[in-house]
Amino acid sequence: MENGTVVLGVLGCPNLPLVGVDSVDPYGCLLVAVNAEGTVIRRLDDSKEQEIAVTQSGDGSQAVICESFETDHSSHEQAAQVARHLHVTHAPLRIDSQCKYAVVARGDASLYLRLPIEAAYQERIWDHAAGSLIVAEAGGRVTDVDGNPLDFSTGKKLLRNRGIIASNGHLHTAVLEAVHAVRFGR
Repeated sequence: MENGTVVLGVLGCPNLPLVGVDSVDPYGCLLVAVNAEGTVIRRLDDSKEQEIAVTQSGDGSQAVICESFETDHSSHEQAAQVARHLHVTHAPLRIDSQCKYAVVARGDASLYLRLPIEAAYQERIWDHAAGSLIVAEAGGRVTDVDGNPLDFSTGKKLLRNRGIIASNGHLHTAVLEAVHAVRFGR
């Protein structure tokens, strides 16, 4: 971080295969993003890197939504409602940790939703700083549920943000509209 801006993001995902979320790979992967230089991925046991990019589809029906296993971290019910608004046909991809950012950045999912289950909950910066840069540098977009950029200048927590939406960028506006409709009953 430099002056509240994430300039380097590294995700070590020892249980996430290099290719696909269900393939067998005992080594896991490492993702690295540098501000304005893109995102690369490599196996944990290899130094050969390859650049990655988010999916290019803007079709909500083809979207894969990534969310936490834990229901106390994000509202699965609201995510399902958002999926219906977008006409998503795929079952949600439920994984934990910052691997959710990794699968959006490399195109296994189009969207990561973290919809707050209680009004007072505030996200911790260390849970989102590296991943947000990884997705952004792979061509995606990350905001809070109101469409505001994540503000990493407020200390340990994202005090000025509520929830997280990480997308391939092509779906972001439609997702924000769907989240708004679900949250406010429109």
